[in-house]
Amino acid sequence: MRLSTEKSLNPWNYKPWWCQPWSILLTGIAIVTLSWTIVKTVWLTVLISLPILVWWTYFLVIWPELIRQSGILENNQQPPHDSPPQVGD
Repeated sequence: MRLSTEKSLNPWNYKPWWCQPWSILLTGIAIVTLSWTIVKTVWLTVLISLPILVWWTYFLVIWPELIRQSGILENNQQPPHDSPPQVGD
């Protein structure tokens, strides 16, 4: 597989800025940090961290792999605007 093909099959290319890995990580870190700053209670911060870890695991690890395996991105591929249409399109 060529590098350009791999880059275009990145599921994050199809998501808005607020649903990118960096924004998901920053939001989770901010929530955990804020909870610690406000309550300074370990058990409550851990309780808040657990759903965030599940959220991260699903959206940052499992979901992208499921999308790649499904082949849905390959079906949505369109030729670049500057290239002529392919025969049979």
